[in-house]
Amino acid sequence: AEDFKLATGTWASVGPLRAALIDALSPFVRDVVIGGADRDDIRILIFPNPDACRHAAGLPDDTPLEAVLMHDAIRQPLKSKLTELARKSTGSSNRVCAALLMSELPSLDLGEMTDKGSINQRAVLSHRKDLVEELYSEPPSPRVITIDRKA
Repeated sequence: AEDFKLATGTWASVGPLRAALIDALSPFVRDVVIGGADRDDIRILIFPNPDACRHAAGLPDDTPLEAVLMHDAIRQPLKSKLTELARKSTGSSNRVCAALLMSELPSLDLGEMTDKGSINQRAVLSHRKDLVEELYSEPPSPRVITIDRKA
């Protein structure tokens, strides 16, 4: 039910891509939401692991998450890992072109997360349309991590 077609008509299989991204982007991420339905490419919203990010950046526990997520010690490793994944991708259906780190964690009240802790991809994409638009905006906002399409 989470799978979608890109604008090219190519199907993107969310489950395997999501699992691969979470594994590859560890320990910085808790989960990812994959966008791209009716778009030219795949882009992701990243729900970070705040403690791991603060630790990697060498910042105190009370540092606001927004500041942590803009730190080069977080953004550069994520960009490197995403670029490596893009190089290994077999096509547009599994190549991530950009990412946005979320400073607001998923909401149980909005149905973005289930009682069991799973992410509801559609609910996140629906409730955070402004962030999806930011993810796809040209030129990209400073918060978006872009990956070279020819990586």
